[in-house]
Amino acid sequence: MSPKSKSLSVPDAMQPRFQEICALTDMLCEEKLNSEYAILCRELAAKLARKRPSPLIGGQAKTWACGIVYTIGSVNFLFDKSQNPHMCADDLCAWFGVATSTGGNKAKQIRDLLHINPLDEKWMLPSMVEQNPLVWMITVNGFIVDARSLPRPIQEEAYRKGLIPYLPEDSSSDEKRL
Repeated sequence: MSPKSKSLSVPDAMQPRFQEICALTDMLCEEKLNSEYAILCRELAAKLARKRPSPLIGGQAKTWACGIVYTIGSVNFLFDKSQNPHMCADDLCAWFGVATSTGGNKAKQIRDLLHINPLDEKWMLPSMVEQNPLVWMITVNGFIVDARSLPRPIQEEAYRKGLIPYLPEDSSSDEKRL
C-alpha cells in the first residue's frame, strides 16, 4: 500500500497566491530536483494557504517559494552531498533570488508554524520513507520494535491507528531488506 497523499485544496481567496508560489517551486523542482519534491512543495504550499489567517498573504512569493523548498529539502537531506538530488542552500536561495539567511529564516518560520521536524514522515519523500527507521518504530507491550518485522495483522492495526505510514510489502517476498 502506498503512502497517503495530502490535500491540494486551497480556499478560493488564496488560489492566485498559491498558484504564483507553486509556479516558482515547480520550475525549480523541474530544473534542479524531481517530481517528488514538486509534489511535496505543492502540498506544503496548500497547507500554508489553508491556515487561518494564511501566512502566505504577506511577503514576496519568491521568498515563500524558497522557504517551502528549503523546508522540504531540510527534512529530506537536500543539502547533503551524498544524497541524490542534492543542492547547497546558497544555490537554492540564489535560484529564487533571495539571501541565504532569508530563505533559512522563512524555512524556520514554516517549520515552527507547522511543527515540522527532521525526518518528519509527513514531509519525507516517498522514496526515502523506507530508509527512515523512525517511521517504522512502534511500541508493543513496552518494547520498541520495527513494525516491518511484525506479523501482518499487527502491521494492519498499526496502520489503521496511524502509527506507520503504509503497509509494508510482504517481508517474505523482500529478501533484500535487513
